[in-house]
Amino acid sequence: MTRRNFFEKSLMIGAGSFIAPSLLQLQTVEAAQGPRWIGKNDISLAQWSLVDEINAGKWKTLDFPKIARQDFGLNGIEFVNTLFEVPTFTYLNQLKKNAEDNGVEMVLIMIDLEGETCTPSKEERKQTVINHRKWIDIANYLGCHAIRTNCRGADGISKTEALKWSAETYNMMLDYAIPANISILIENHGGVSDDADWLVSLMKEVNNKYLGILPDWRQPGGEIDNMEYLRKTLPYAGGMSFRNQPTDKLNEQMIKMTYKTGFRGWYGVESNGRENIHKSIELLNKYLLK
Repeated sequence: MTRRNFFEKSLMIGAGSFIAPSLLQLQTVEAAQGPRWIGKNDISLAQWSLVDEINAGKWKTLDFPKIARQDFGLNGIEFVNTLFEVPTFTYLNQLKKNAEDNGVEMVLIMIDLEGETCTPSKEERKQTVINHRKWIDIANYLGCHAIRTNCRGADGISKTEALKWSAETYNMMLDYAIPANISILIENHGGVSDDADWLVSLMKEVNNKYLGILPDWRQPGGEIDNMEYLRKTLPYAGGMSFRNQPTDKLNEQMIKMTYKTGFRGWYGVESNGRENIHKSIELLNKYLLK
């Protein structure tokens, strides 16, 4: 089966025939042309930052490009897969049109509830990869550069075994993602992904520029030192999940550290609520040298 046929079959089977394969245009490139960093710094809006408004029925995903541009003046948007209503062909085309009309770039899709990437079950790992394929296809069609995944594992899991299982999962996922020119990013969302050293070891084990990290700038706490976590994972960052830190000094230090290290990419604002989003944009514009 060719990569093209496999792509189309996944859309028809894995995604429940939600899109007409004959109308898709797959963008294929050589692996060497798929860097994690996009060569410029810019600010995007993460959909999760306004999830309370979406849950309250104030607007839907199709409105997201307009919200990002007209309410916040931003150039990019980052979706959450669970907030797509009905990702049919017509729906995706409307979303593309809305983004184009508002001059907004669709950056990535955050993937939740599609299976565990770090599990001892080989069959479950295979199914997790299959579940993510439809979102790789959608990301490709929308012109995104990446999807974000989670990698947690069970409590008390052996990190040595977790490394082996996760590497197998992501290698399978990359076999599908690379021809579509979609990077796979992992966010520190609990479990083994909260261990920066372990996550870096996974990057080295897989050793593929299409696999990267999306550092989540969470509120500092006893479990994670945000500065140290960011410092260790920066060489593998494919974007930033930006959240306001408790002090402007810490915000300044972390923002400037990313720039000095050489990161050039999207800072996706995920601070909760409009007031915090505007504060994030203000901080980034103040301290980030573009």
